[in-house]
Amino acid sequence: MSVEEALVLLRKRLCNPDFIFSVFSDSPDSNYSKLKYIVSSSVTEACNTSILLLGPRGCGKIAVLDLVLEDLLKEHADMISVIKLNGLLHCDDNCALKEIARQLCNEHELMFSKMASSDDNSEFMIAMLRECGLAHKTVVFVLDEFDLFAQGKQRLLYSLLDAMQSVSSQAVVIGISCRLDADQLLEKRVRSRFSHRKLLFLHSQKDDLLRLLKHVLLLPVDSSLPHNYATDFNSRILNILADRRFTEIIDKLTDADCTVSNFVRFLFSAVSCIDLKSGYLTLENFKSALSTIQRQPKLECLKDCSILELYLMVCMKRLEVKEQESYNFNSVMKEYKNIHDSFQTSDNYSRNVCLRAFEHLLDRQLIEFTDRGHNQFIEFRSVKLLISPSELHQGLKSNRSCPALLQKLVES
Repeated sequence: MSVEEALVLLRKRLCNPDFIFSVFSDSPDSNYSKLKYIVSSSVTEACNTSILLLGPRGCGKIAVLDLVLEDLLKEHADMISVIKLNGLLHCDDNCALKEIARQLCNEHELMFSKMASSDDNSEFMIAMLRECGLAHKTVVFVLDEFDLFAQGKQRLLYSLLDAMQSVSSQAVVIGISCRLDADQLLEKRVRSRFSHRKLLFLHSQKDDLLRLLKHVLLLPVDSSLPHNYATDFNSRILNILADRRFTEIIDKLTDADCTVSNFVRFLFSAVSCIDLKSGYLTLENFKSALSTIQRQPKLECLKDCSILELYLMVCMKRLEVKEQESYNFNSVMKEYKNIHDSFQTSDNYSRNVCLRAFEHLLDRQLIEFTDRGHNQFIEFRSVKLLISPSELHQGLKSNRSCPALLQKLVES
């Protein structure tokens, strides 16, 4: 039962963004601390402000914002009202104003009219901002995909920011965007009303990810779990972290994708691989998780390739090694004939059969044309291989029907 209880605890942690990102909120220099200070100051001091959260996808902008808003709603339950919009859904000004009116009505238990015009919704929003200001209540507008709101006439942004110029209104506008130049997309009249505050989010460094791993996987020793089991579990996790092989696994993982979301998926996969009999995480669990996370579609295609298709790709790779800049089906066939004559292989196929295999490689996007000769015959058009030497070598090893000769030709 202790193993199952530990698994439930670990999965709950991994599925809870608030718990995941709380590890990054303890530093006063963190974006969590800065954002909370800006928003809480606006709430307590009854001032208006606007801010942009900028950074690549997967770096935790929305998760950190949700954590900040959750904390502030606990601290100032009757002083904050949150309105959320997404540029993918509400980039049209009329649609956005209607959605704002709907959420404000729900928040304040008012009757929402679906038949109200855009001007009516705009006037209603301005009036509500004024009423909330008089009641010392701050309306926080969260505009996800902010750059999409900056398209067109930007009526919504202008209405919001212009209303915030009034002393009676009380609001905070938080824009979230992957574009670092999002503020430069604003019109002059909108930019002049913007606070020009920006917080830059970056992908977590390796040390931060390891800190996150400890935060998630180390079990509490003072919980309902048996003390000895929790202590042993934590000791084994720390031993794995000190292992050089584990460092190599983390390096491979972060080289491909260093986002927190990808790292959390990796940890969830590792936890799912735990042996229920032993009840402990092992290095093999993390290796299995890495192979699960790092899907390689081209390698999966190579597993299903015929022997002839493997021969053709090996021929192309040999032509590249010989520094032949461009090659076509005819030159590949010459190399194929050279291999057959040199090693007297039994895998000797006719030209027509080879051409069908060549076309199949094109269909599976393992090779592609390098020219635009649409009117030429396939045999004369230049092609290139779309897989690396290491991928080809690994694919040959994973293909059970692959002749040993082909592996030897790739290695030589």
